Amino acid sequence: MISADNLSKSYGAHVLFKNLSFKINSRERVGLVGRNGHGKTTLFRIIIGQEACDDGQLTIPKNYHVGHVQQHLKFTQSTVIEEGMLGLPPTEKDHHWKVEKILAGLGFLTADMKRRPDEFSGGFQVRLNLAKVLVSDPDLLLLDEPTNYLDITSIRWIERFLINWPRELMLITHDRSFMDRLVTHTMGIHRKGIRKIAGNTEKYYAQLAQDEEIHEKTRLNEERRTKEIEQFITRFRAKARLAGMVQSRIKTLSKIEKSSKLEQLQNLEFGFRSLEFKAKHVLSAKDLTFGYSEQSMLFKNLNLSVNSGDRICVVGPNGKGKTTLLKLLAGQFQPQQGEISYHPRVEKGFYEQTNVQSLNEHNSVEQEIQSSYPDVDRQMARNISGAMLFSGDSALKSISVLSGGEKARVMLGKLLVKPLNFLLLDEPSNHLDMESCDALLAAIDNFEGAVIMVTHNEMFLHALARRLIVFNADSVDMFEGSYQQFLDKGGWGDETDTATLKRKDDDKQTDDKTERFNKKQIRRRRSVIINERSRQLKPVERIITETELKIETEENRLEQLNQQMVEAVQDKKGNHIANLSQHIHQCQQQIDQNFNKLESLYQQKDALEKSFNAQLADLEDT
Repeated sequence: MISADNLSKSYGAHVLFKNLSFKINSRERVGLVGRNGHGKTTLFRIIIGQEACDDGQLTIPKNYHVGHVQQHLKFTQSTVIEEGMLGLPPTEKDHHWKVEKILAGLGFLTADMKRRPDEFSGGFQVRLNLAKVLVSDPDLLLLDEPTNYLDITSIRWIERFLINWPRELMLITHDRSFMDRLVTHTMGIHRKGIRKIAGNTEKYYAQLAQDEEIHEKTRLNEERRTKEIEQFITRFRAKARLAGMVQSRIKTLSKIEKSSKLEQLQNLEFGFRSLEFKAKHVLSAKDLTFGYSEQSMLFKNLNLSVNSGDRICVVGPNGKGKTTLLKLLAGQFQPQQGEISYHPRVEKGFYEQTNVQSLNEHNSVEQEIQSSYPDVDRQMARNISGAMLFSGDSALKSISVLSGGEKARVMLGKLLVKPLNFLLLDEPSNHLDMESCDALLAAIDNFEGAVIMVTHNEMFLHALARRLIVFNADSVDMFEGSYQQFLDKGGWGDETDTATLKRKDDDKQTDDKTERFNKKQIRRRRSVIINERSRQLKPVERIITETELKIETEENRLEQLNQQMVEAVQDKKGNHIANLSQHIHQCQQQIDQNFNKLESLYQQKDALEKSFNAQLADLEDT
């Protein structure tokens, strides 16, 4: 296990996080969440020793091995299997079968084992590096967006592999459903701090929302209490009779720590511009055939009909032609055989995961978005830039300095400016954080036109897919139904493992239901305490207000009597002086009695508030 104590990291004036303290205990699988740019990857780099923290201490036991996927793609062996075996621990250096099993799970074919690593695409080379880490049996496995270069079958395989991981795991991924099925704990970097809870992301974000709601309510209560104390001090500072209470409240005021108002965090919020389309059929494709050679045909005689409002997801292993199909439908490629016919009023938009190269590196974000469609003025470009989290001067950033995730957001922004009725999306959730994925999912769901989307994200598949184009090893099939229906009817052929996952999920859901039930009890008890506090405090506060008004009235009357006494003395009216003296004495007695009563009431109020606040504090700790 590892332990972090008060870790802080900044780049110049930009603070990523400060005073992070946490532990990764034995056999914990921890999902690390947080917005893009808030320090998740930096924290990983600190753990593996590639970066130093500014302050704090990270404690890692002696001989504790931390495994992570190497980013640079440099291979020294002549074959894939030999390169993979470099990751084996010394005691297993000849266990080639172990490497073959993991490589096969990650999508390598038997024939691939004897090929040179540099013959493969960058995505498969990253998989090879991943395999080398998995076979090394580290004590702590760090995975940063492992699904980005995996197809859906490999994602499902590695999910099953990691569920049985016997040691510690830390995982960063934008795929919430993937994370939720794996983790025992969720840890988040939020507002430059860190929070770790037992449970999945749903529980984490619910707890986060509750904490921030409590913070805001506490802040408002502190402001109200501070104002009441300041009013009391101002009102009774000159009253010798209440000097002790005034001084006590001055001390109380000095001890109150003012909570700052939480900064409003900006979320990715956007919607596609829908262009009206009254016809039923968007396009039809007949007998589509495409391949790069006779030996590597991707598909033959594919037939497809797309209707208005369709939600079609394209799924299957990498390298089988999913992106190629989208390029054919988008008009970027021409089929070798067959034809595609569009309705004349179709306006399509195409998002391709590798098409960030089409961005003009010399443009600013604002200029790139403004150049995407003729009717886009600068204000509209600014608005869309802001929706893509490039607000203010950030919209003036040059494309050349943006990260991969930021460029992906610019590509999405360019799709937003044009009115469309047909979207073609190739892995649109890559490079987005979880909050941005949620916004993208909502925007696609609200789009009025038809959508064809390539995705390996099972959360998107479950939420959006109404029809599927399924790329198998040697065929392409249409499935008329949802993704869950596809899985129920055999899916990817891993029913046994899926059932195991389902039982695990059922166990988690049972635990979550128990947790929610406990939280429901806590909320109910909290409501009872607050209502009882209000019931007991309101009468006391009402009497305090009435008593203060009586004191004010009597003091005004005393002032008038004193003035009359001055006039009576000047006029030497003896009988009137005696009568006024009696009234003044009675008035002063009434004021003193009310001050005694007021002091007792404030003590009663303070005792009640202290008691109920203690009950609420105890409840929060349960």
